[in-house]
Amino acid sequence: MAKKQASGRKPPRAIKPAAGVLRAKVSGTKPPPAPWTTAEVTEAFRRFRAAQPEPKGELEHVDPYTLLIAVVLSAQATDAGVNKATPALFAAANTPAKMVALGEAKVADYIKTIGLFRTKAKNVIALSRKLIDEYDGVVPPSREALESLPGVGRKTANVVLNIAFGEPTIAVDSHIFRVGNRTGLAPGSTPFEVEEKLLGVVPDEFKRHAHHWLILHGRYVCVARRPLCEKCLIADLCRYPAKTLAVPAQAPG
Repeated sequence: MAKKQASGRKPPRAIKPAAGVLRAKVSGTKPPPAPWTTAEVTEAFRRFRAAQPEPKGELEHVDPYTLLIAVVLSAQATDAGVNKATPALFAAANTPAKMVALGEAKVADYIKTIGLFRTKAKNVIALSRKLIDEYDGVVPPSREALESLPGVGRKTANVVLNIAFGEPTIAVDSHIFRVGNRTGLAPGSTPFEVEEKLLGVVPDEFKRHAHHWLILHGRYVCVARRPLCEKCLIADLCRYPAKTLAVPAQAPG
């Protein structure tokens, strides 16, 4: 007759699950979705291009300088809010020299409806003065030079390089950050990580306008509170597990 197991004896150790295979089941979470294939990414941007061949930024400007100022003012503010303030500002000062002559106090008064307007007015004057002193009053087509200007970070530089100089840059704002992560197209924990992944997966033929397509998609379709999946051009490709659409979206045309 077999002996009974002594009380208090530890049961045999469970077999450790293979890394990356059973971990999701043990933790109670689902494994991450499969990355987009090259064919899927190409198809997504083909649809964006078919729907809007020449997307445009929504910040009002007439040249690289006014674009630069508008983008600096748009930090933590809406494009619509910036567009309400800049017509009067640019009517008074549309060059670095005129802006410096206008002065910080008057600039602040023109943009007082925009968040952080005092800091932004200070930066506008400082960057305009630096453009005069170091770049002959011309906006430089260089990332390094742009990022050396007061109030200009990587995102602002990317926007200016893309819109004013036609560079295939992708400026990751809150909309693109959300789209990249929600769809699984370019997941990342920081804007820079999302930017790097997008630059790695977006085919070269689409990079010139990818910035605008993704921003507009995030602004008007893949919105923060409830994405409008029923209107989405790429719903059938999207990896978002909580899609509000049962029937896959169809390609336009």
